[in-house]
Amino acid sequence: MPKMKTHSGAKKRLRLTGSGRVRRGKACKSHAMIGKNKRRLRRLRKNDMVDKADEKKMLRLLCAGG
Repeated sequence: MPKMKTHSGAKKRLRLTGSGRVRRGKACKSHAMIGKNKRRLRRLRKNDMVDKADEKKMLRLLCAGG
């Protein structure tokens, strides 16, 4: 059986943490920064975790969870 390939879009957007959870960036940070207040932009800088309900799917895309 051939090796599974990692999903190209997933490998650009997701990373695994040391404990095996999936980390993602936050949305709404690609353009139009002038219309957003400073507090909102500060919060968007930080990474977030993928929700537990979607984690199994994301691990499959990354070929990390079976």
